[in-house]
Amino acid sequence: MAKVTLRQYGERQFGGAAGAYGNTTTLRFQLVTIANGSAQNADVSTPIASGDVVDLGPLPEGFRLDDAQILVTTGMTATITGSLGFAYEDGVDDAGVPQDAAYFGAGIDLAAAGRKRTTGSKLVVLPKPARLILTTAVAANAKASAINVLVSGELQGPR
Repeated sequence: MAKVTLRQYGERQFGGAAGAYGNTTTLRFQLVTIANGSAQNADVSTPIASGDVVDLGPLPEGFRLDDAQILVTTGMTATITGSLGFAYEDGVDDAGVPQDAAYFGAGIDLAAAGRKRTTGSKLVVLPKPARLILTTAVAANAKASAINVLVSGELQGPR
């Protein structure tokens, strides 16, 4: 199992919207794979395999996780599914909010185009910085694909 980290530049994070716009935020994460099945703008050039953990980008401390949507514009190789969740940057569980690789859902079809709603049923506030992770299953990717993940929540700030 490999870990694939995408190079994201934080252009979608504005540090919290105080004032007239409130603290409700939607963060966008993008996974694009090229013809050989590897992730574009990643730290490795090998195709994404079954069981790989794709680090999509940062989730800030104090962010309440309300919902996520996965928009598959161009699907991955047939039968590929995934789990969407989070892992803490320091790798250490928090007693109140443990890391959960399938927090938003498991068995999400990444091969068929469409909007996938996640199945998570609990609200948590991240007590420390985390990473949004997508864990693939069933098969290796061998084609170009385009997937956007939208994570919605409220920026409540560090506790």
